[in-house]
Amino acid sequence: MTERLRKQLTRALEAHLDGEPLRLPEGSSVLWSVFTSLSRTRTIGQAGPNPIQPSEIECWMRLMRLPLEPRHVAILVEMDRIWMQHTYDRGRVPEGAKALPPRSDQAITPKLFDLAVG
Repeated sequence: MTERLRKQLTRALEAHLDGEPLRLPEGSSVLWSVFTSLSRTRTIGQAGPNPIQPSEIECWMRLMRLPLEPRHVAILVEMDRIWMQHTYDRGRVPEGAKALPPRSDQAITPKLFDLAVG
């Protein structure tokens, strides 16, 4: 049952991220709601969004007084992996397209470092 739910939810997430209408499997709305709530609170680093941490899931469970089983947490982690992969894959340049290199050939100066880091 858990494996089937994991597959159904991850397929629904992948399809939704690809622009298709959201079609949740029956009985999965609670997990979807938990994932979207956690996703809205994710931290952002210099390279972009960070994965949802297990400690954030645990904290959310305590705050909302919603006991999730380890199998549910595993599904949330898998959904987050897919979300992260999709988010970072969007930054890839299609073959044949021109793009700036991800790294500058210019050396960093102390002023530029201070500007970037503070």
